[in-house]
Amino acid sequence: MIQSLLIANRGEIACRIIRTARRLGIRTVAVYSDADAKALHVRQADEAVHIGASPARESYLVGDRIIAAARASGAEAIHPGYGFLSENANFAQAVIDAGLIWVGPNPASITAMGLKDAAKTLMADAGVPVTPGYQGADQGAERLKAEADAIGYPVLIKAVAGGGGKGMRRVDAAADFADALLSCQREAASSFGNDQVLIEKYILSPRHIEVQVFGDSHGQVVHLFERDCSLQRRHQKVIEEAPAPGMDEATRQAICGAAVRAAQAVDYVGAGTIEFIADASEGLRADRIWFMEMNTRLQVEHPVTEEITGVDLVEWQLRVASGEPLPKRQEQLSINGHAIEARLYAEDPARGFLPSPGRIDRLLFDYRARVETGVEEGDSVSSFYDPMIAKVICHGKDREVARLDLLRWLDSSFVGPLHTNKPFLHACLAMPDFAEARLDTGLIERQGEALTTIEGPSDRVLAAAGQRFRRDWLDHSRWEDRPFREGLFGFRLNRPSKTKVDLFVDGRHVIAEAKSSDLRTGLCSDMERDGTIIVTEAGQSWFFALSAPVTAGGTAASDGAILSPMPGRIIAVAVAKGERVAKGQKLVTLEAMKMEHSLVAPFDGVVAELDAAEGEQVSEGTQLVLVERGED
Repeated sequence: MIQSLLIANRGEIACRIIRTARRLGIRTVAVYSDADAKALHVRQADEAVHIGASPARESYLVGDRIIAAARASGAEAIHPGYGFLSENANFAQAVIDAGLIWVGPNPASITAMGLKDAAKTLMADAGVPVTPGYQGADQGAERLKAEADAIGYPVLIKAVAGGGGKGMRRVDAAADFADALLSCQREAASSFGNDQVLIEKYILSPRHIEVQVFGDSHGQVVHLFERDCSLQRRHQKVIEEAPAPGMDEATRQAICGAAVRAAQAVDYVGAGTIEFIADASEGLRADRIWFMEMNTRLQVEHPVTEEITGVDLVEWQLRVASGEPLPKRQEQLSINGHAIEARLYAEDPARGFLPSPGRIDRLLFDYRARVETGVEEGDSVSSFYDPMIAKVICHGKDREVARLDLLRWLDSSFVGPLHTNKPFLHACLAMPDFAEARLDTGLIERQGEALTTIEGPSDRVLAAAGQRFRRDWLDHSRWEDRPFREGLFGFRLNRPSKTKVDLFVDGRHVIAEAKSSDLRTGLCSDMERDGTIIVTEAGQSWFFALSAPVTAGGTAASDGAILSPMPGRIIAVAVAKGERVAKGQKLVTLEAMKMEHSLVAPFDGVVAELDAAEGEQVSEGTQLVLVERGED
């Protein structure tokens, strides 16, 4: 067994690997950038080595520095986690050439499956069904459009070296193809250093089904059943579950068997995932499931597989990398219950899911669920990396038990003052279509603003806040000098049955009624050390205080000032000073946190000021464009 392990990653996956390594008695070495000097994974590891500046391209993506850190620390193996260099065949080979153990597949397997176009050809040759499409070497815009026209719209443009939903664009009409291609190629070049794309037929009722496979160096390959990752937003997974709802045993055998053949075709060793697209218009059927791609690494959603199989996949990775055979044979693996995972992000769904980096001042997790996180209270979500706060996994005897447990977790856990997607996750899990497993990858898009609209604290929330303030006064007599509308909460025998309380929520003044006859509403509330009351309903946490917060002023987009929502680089300016623009028209495209963000006109008007230049780095809050209203 490996004795010392360097983890070439950060955040929750680094912490996850450290936990298993510690259980196995393996010494762990973390690496960190300037931004991560005090990160949780650094604090948890036995040793930590600094590898560079905050941008990933100057630290976590510099293979030579990671190998040097392994040598300097005496680590004998490197685990890449996922993302960053995990699927970089050149890095894997460099690790091996340095005399270190690579905890991952052979570089040749990564190369074979790393480019989607070559992988599809290889799978077709191995008898694995593939989606109709074009993956040729001719990358001219005219050829690509001609192929898309021949396939028939809608089509999906995908970066051949892509992953994580980046470098992907759905195109519904021929007239939209050129712009979508340019945007896709630009994002692919930025994210992966490769702007080549392939084109696939877009399945109109698609389910995203993937199979966890595992191989060892003794020629054995097994599958650990399937996961359903159909609930997606812009090709990024939101909710994942295992096993796939509606999967009959015959279809399961067909898809899992195809996954094993796919892994065997490249002599696969280690953990991998074979991803399939299914036409679910008539339910899951073996003859309507096609290979999409292989991820030659551990997946973000691997915990749901662990929960239903009782297997620690990281332990398997370490044992296989140490030369051991797989711990279990196929007939020893079985499905137990159902597991669902939600990805909790620091982002604002009400503002187009813009990332919300910053310090986490409040973090109260309900640990009755499995929580994989890379942060603690007082830590920060950096603008340099993916804004994930945690993954939450609930396992139950069936799907409904797991779903309800996850909903309860979202209602009993708090993160602040950052914006999070917690209410969005709650809305997704509560959708009737999700509850009844009527799934496809377009479900979130069809729901539209219904999943992101927050009207404000309901009467039940206001009552819960008022009752909690009143209860804490009754328990601790903390509030007798506070201003209240009736009775001032002073003690007297003839107290009225209900009392109105002046509170502030998100800087706005509200009036809450605290009914002395019933101090419980069924909503989750908690008192913070600064006297703030947090009440959660439908995943949305409201922070109540007895006084208005002191905040810095700023110019909002409502008065025409278009501000950079976060630090980033301007990659496109679509307007000129003096140009007339329409509401919703794209003005500037910003690249930040590994994604492109379009900033649009808030109303019809004229570009009065233009302070954005292509290629420019900007900080959060920088004014980029000023739009003045046009004449009525």
